[in-house]
Amino acid sequence: MNGAAPGGVDVAFALLALLAVVTGWRVFRTDSMVRASFFLLTSFVAVGGILLLLAADYLGFALIFMMAVEMMVMALFMVMFMMNPAGLNPMNMVHQERTAVVAGAGSFLALAAVALSADFPAAARVGASTPSADPIAALGRELLGGSMLVFESAGVTLLAAMVGAVVLSSRRGRHGDADEGSRPPGLVPGGEPAGRRPPADGGGRGHHGHGAPAGHES
Repeated sequence: MNGAAPGGVDVAFALLALLAVVTGWRVFRTDSMVRASFFLLTSFVAVGGILLLLAADYLGFALIFMMAVEMMVMALFMVMFMMNPAGLNPMNMVHQERTAVVAGAGSFLALAAVALSADFPAAARVGASTPSADPIAALGRELLGGSMLVFESAGVTLLAAMVGAVVLSSRRGRHGDADEGSRPPGLVPGGEPAGRRPPADGGGRGHHGHGAPAGHES
């Protein structure tokens, strides 16, 4: 910056970097899987904003769009499958803490060494011999050309996984209700069960879930 006052891009870069780091840290400090998913989404969106500031338009928008969909699907999976998706009961989001600290510190040092020691080009040379003057157009031809089958197969696989998750998370199954005989945990130790409780007598299947069907009242 040669001693000049920081401009709008510099301020935006610093704010997005701080947001990405803080929300990434909060992923491991919250007690809810759903909130962790949205914290991770916010961190990825901030990184996408940084890529946009660095003139990597395609990578920035692709990261934002892909992570938005992925984190929303992850949050839905958490609600459907996790025992405590909303964090009503405190839960530890970090497992094997020593291994996680060592792995995180090692990854940070390796990436920092690459960022400080790599010889990145200052700018693209005008008239340089490159495969394509427009990298976005070249990437589009690659995705819609030889790699089309791979991406389409991945899309169908993800769709099948989402449909299967919805089917597996359904309360009703071939062998009766999935929560038959279950007892939700209490919000406090020894407290009343939280959430919907299945009827003890197996009722609730009549009209509007109350009493016996019409015409059979005593």
